Amino acid sequence: MKLTRRDALALGLGATAAAMLPFRASAAADDAIAAFTGGEMAGEGGITLTAPEIAENGNTVPITVDAPGAVSIAIFAAGNPTPGVATFNFGPLAGSQTASTRIRLAGTQDVVAVAKMADGSFVQTSSTVKVTIGGCGG
Repeated sequence: MKLTRRDALALGLGATAAAMLPFRASAAADDAIAAFTGGEMAGEGGITLTAPEIAENGNTVPITVDAPGAVSIAIFAAGNPTPGVATFNFGPLAGSQTASTRIRLAGTQDVVAVAKMADGSFVQTSSTVKVTIGGCGG
């Protein structure tokens, strides 16, 4: 096959268009969540995730997670190259099962919080954060 100049331009433009599509690594996030839960399905309710609807800078996005009765809370960013952000463990003497931190987001994406409750069950919630300036090199 002979590659013409027109073919080369078409291939280059196609590759550029594909590279500009929003990065979505939900499969990696699903795998990370499954690793945290041991493959168990997580229910809804009993966990609250507070995150901004719009973050002007993806480098420092403030989030707070509250899950009364949890022994562990994990936070995942579905669109980041490495979706696992943080895991917080709570002992029996913990006054509350609340965690606050600032996370880095590569772009607009879902932030997912999963809590392991004292009875061994899992609950999860998510929030979409729109990032106007990428935090991971964007």
